Amino acid sequence: MAQMGIYFDQTRCTGCFTCVVACKDWYDLDAGPVNFMRVRSIERGTFPDLFAAYLASPCYHCLQPPCIQVCPGQAITKRAIDGLVVVDADRCLGKDECPQKCLKACPWKAPQFDPSPDAKMQKCQLCLERLEEGKQPICVEACPMFALDVGPIDELQKKYGEASEAEGFRTFKQFKPAVIFKPKRFSAL
Repeated sequence: MAQMGIYFDQTRCTGCFTCVVACKDWYDLDAGPVNFMRVRSIERGTFPDLFAAYLASPCYHCLQPPCIQVCPGQAITKRAIDGLVVVDADRCLGKDECPQKCLKACPWKAPQFDPSPDAKMQKCQLCLERLEEGKQPICVEACPMFALDVGPIDELQKKYGEASEAEGFRTFKQFKPAVIFKPKRFSAL
């Protein structure tokens, strides 16, 4: 299995949210709370010594995904071919029938439910259909700062190194998120 992974260059991201908008547009998601890709602002310091960074937060397609272990409908699986964590909406019990354990288990809140009463869990599936066509996920293609990349995790590590931490990212080593970072470092001035 070639585990797919995500690379995020925190030093390049300007917080423009183009990745978020491109994803919502590609998947025709309503303007509501569901965002397969999210960008979080991190601010520290006091004027005039300020620090700002951004953290792109899709599903990190963990090697040991906690969401799979807790899903009562067995709707979440990890593909053997590429390690992508995918959702079968037909198997999902839906927001009203399920205690939403997948959302509670994921430290990065990748599983999401829209506000409708019969909502099924949704999340980033790393543009699986685009990957199968030999294309990059829409967030990668849309990023004007070239801060994102997707590929087999071993190739990403060879290309970018093995940094698994970044400003604002809380790692949970037991889940083994498939992400490589180029972190922007905060240093007290």
